[in-house]
Amino acid sequence: MPGKRRSVHVDGVEHGAPIPMGAVVGNMLFSSGIGGIDPANGIAPTDLGEQCELAFTNMEKLLENAGGTVEDIGVIKVYLKDRSQRDAVNRPWLRMFPDENDRPARHTVQYDSFPPGILVQLEIIAVLG
Repeated sequence: MPGKRRSVHVDGVEHGAPIPMGAVVGNMLFSSGIGGIDPANGIAPTDLGEQCELAFTNMEKLLENAGGTVEDIGVIKVYLKDRSQRDAVNRPWLRMFPDENDRPARHTVQYDSFPPGILVQLEIIAVLG
């Protein structure tokens, strides 16, 4: 009998640990850390702005692979190596969510224990459908 939970992946964006990019339980999607890794080569660029753009693109692909869209996101948690650099996150954020009355909740925290080369990660909870 299959389980209630379904793992969701994004090709080319794998974790170093044996974990999926996300898990769907019922109509809820819970993500692992969504990094700014380029799926074409599996490498994170050195530029924070580029990593942020890729992280948001990877987040959108995760949602698509789970059967959802960015409209399904309830909350995004942003982990930054340097919290003072939130402007790099705001650029893709404002493009993806231009309407100030139609945005998911967001919380940004500084995180100092990223794998080498990673400067940002996103974590989401979405209600699909």
